[in-house]
Amino acid sequence: MTHRPVTPAFAFGRVAPTISVSDLPRALAFYVDVLGFEVVFCNGDPVGFVILERDAAELHLTLRTGHRGSAANVAHLMVEHVSAFHDHCTAHGVRIVKGLRDADFGLRTFVMADPDGNRIDVGEPS
Repeated sequence: MTHRPVTPAFAFGRVAPTISVSDLPRALAFYVDVLGFEVVFCNGDPVGFVILERDAAELHLTLRTGHRGSAANVAHLMVEHVSAFHDHCTAHGVRIVKGLRDADFGLRTFVMADPDGNRIDVGEPS
């Protein structure tokens, strides 16, 4: 498949995935307490939307009652020291959906799931 690059007169800024969760306190325990993200914004009363940041990564969590994760990845997270991060996740009981491997597309990668079953592809250039 060939696509011709577009050279528009505008530029994109950051983009952050929005991840639906069925239980916000449970999701925050995972993303903040296990993965080390920081809550930088909350919206709603009760809170139904949260922005999380860690280093250059940003995630948005939105409360959606009854949400269940699917078999599709909802985010791709590039990390340094992916093996150490994989070990950290394993030690904290994070569900590993696809084990750590060297993929043929040039990444050392694994797929994990949050408590709702949302899949996050994690990788580092190999």
